[in-house]
Amino acid sequence: MTRLRALLLAACCAPLLAHADAGRLLATGGATSIEGTAGGGITPWAVLAGYGERGEWGGDVFATRVETGDYRLDVGGVAFAYDNRVELSFARQRFDLGTLARDLSLPENSLSQDIFGIKVRLFGDLIYDRLPQVSLGLQHKRQKDFLIPSLVGAQRDEDTEAYLTGSRLILGGAFGYNLLLNGGGRYSRANELGLLGFGGDRRDTRSLLKEGSAAVLFNPHWALGIEYREKPDNLSFAGESDWADLFLGYFPNKRLAVVLAYARLGEIATLDNQDGAYLSVQGSF
Repeated sequence: MTRLRALLLAACCAPLLAHADAGRLLATGGATSIEGTAGGGITPWAVLAGYGERGEWGGDVFATRVETGDYRLDVGGVAFAYDNRVELSFARQRFDLGTLARDLSLPENSLSQDIFGIKVRLFGDLIYDRLPQVSLGLQHKRQKDFLIPSLVGAQRDEDTEAYLTGSRLILGGAFGYNLLLNGGGRYSRANELGLLGFGGDRRDTRSLLKEGSAAVLFNPHWALGIEYREKPDNLSFAGESDWADLFLGYFPNKRLAVVLAYARLGEIATLDNQDGAYLSVQGSF
């Protein structure tokens, strides 16, 4: 029976190991989230940027666009990881107010912020350890256009938030296909990621927010998954909806990743039904 289990495990791993010529397996670095850290599109995973192993550097550069028709979010950034243990990241977000700026004749037509991140792998491994890979992250966010957020009730233009996330790749876990599960919590008071400042007239304390994702890897190059991210509701002028998406990831090799998604973002700054397309391109080294 022990020998049979070993043979079954080898059969499940074979398609992945064929693409593991150096370092970590293809796609195990994930993509890059809209806040610059390794993971999915709207949620971080416990994995670290790039494909570096122990004693090695790895990293990513990325560009992302989310288009809803009324709004557009553009993000670009870079992340570095060392020893498959620590990740440092930076992302700049620019949020085009589009329809809202035209209809209300706002003094600014866009909002932007910088995000500085650090993530540390605490224990476990995505595949090989008995425990899932668990990572702790901090993100310091600095809103750069604070006039509009201050007018709608935001209390500050910069803040630091923390998140804890765990990830596991289950070989053959979805009808013979590999299954990635990720879940975590975030301690934050960021309004719309921080683009509308931090804290508000309704609530100015951090909230514990849930987030998670699941993906099926049909082979080493393709992944189909879903994500969910709970949001706070600190401002009385408009509700803030939780976010979700359905994504398709393509990993042709260890240098390139492309993610296309349908994002359901709900109400953003008084405009409801903000659903749209998400496209992200990542280069890894």
